[in-house]
Amino acid sequence: MSESLHLVCPHCQAVNRVPATRLSQGPKCGQCHQALFSGHPLALTSKSFETHLARNDIPLLVDFWADWCGPCKMMAPAFAQAAQILEPRVRLGKVDTEAEQQLSARYNIRSIPTLILFKGGKELTRQAGALSAQDIVRWVNSQL
Repeated sequence: MSESLHLVCPHCQAVNRVPATRLSQGPKCGQCHQALFSGHPLALTSKSFETHLARNDIPLLVDFWADWCGPCKMMAPAFAQAAQILEPRVRLGKVDTEAEQQLSARYNIRSIPTLILFKGGKELTRQAGALSAQDIVRWVNSQL
């Protein structure tokens, strides 16, 4: 019997149980029937961040960024490209530090962009500064 993983739907936030062996087969949400993985980072609010952090059984990589930040804008395409490579092993999300100031304060974000890798609901490691897609993937793979 294969291990089942809990995955939060990026569209309706429903928690789905998916056999680990089916992760790469394009699983869909049992509630809204949309794809559980899109190959794109999710825009996370405080509420959706908490759901994805607490209920996903796969690691969560979060880019803390701001619209006024030049390096953040430069890294955005690389982060999106990394999502295409890392999903479905890792869920990627983005937190706008201006819109979600409480989250930024909670995680002591002092410079942006800052990437934080969470596993099991806890911070595993972080990396400040803009990275290329290859560097993001390499860094995540080295931590997991």
